[in-house]
Amino acid sequence: MQLIETKIQGLLIIEPKVFSDDRGYFYETFQTKRYKDFGIDADFIQDNEAFSGYGVVRGLHYQLAPYTQAKLVRVIQGVVFDIAVDIRKGSPTFGQWVGIELSETNKRQFYVPRGFAHGYSVISKTALFSYKCDNLYHPQSERGINIKDTSLHLDWKLPENEMIISSKDTLLPNLEFAEMNFTYGKKI
Repeated sequence: MQLIETKIQGLLIIEPKVFSDDRGYFYETFQTKRYKDFGIDADFIQDNEAFSGYGVVRGLHYQLAPYTQAKLVRVIQGVVFDIAVDIRKGSPTFGQWVGIELSETNKRQFYVPRGFAHGYSVISKTALFSYKCDNLYHPQSERGINIKDTSLHLDWKLPENEMIISSKDTLLPNLEFAEMNFTYGKKI
């Protein structure tokens, strides 16, 4: 397993060791001790899976503290462009984002710690997306940022006229108006 640090502290790309032969492939998608050794100390308690077609954009979602979630995301089938935005007040990278292509071929994983808004776009015909969370879904604390917030300069790797966005997500505020209660350097 290889760990790749991104330009934003805490956002990590994981490249698992894949064993392939004429029968197919095998790899560990998660192992607590190994991930903790790499500094990912989230205690994952819930797994989620989403299936979507080309052009679907989900996000940018997060939950307010104390219900915030760290996520370990990956793609089982297809290709997505995954984005995490730093929304920790006082962070030197507040409002900046990292995007990574996750696919069934590259088998990369993306670790998104607490204090980040998260979303992805489906850039293949379909995609099966899987992620672990270290906290349960809490609908009353669910918040988000509009994926079309021009101040963020996001690149979803899709033409805007091909984006399929839920009506709920189109109503999300821009970053400057979003409710958030994360402070950089403070454990959440």
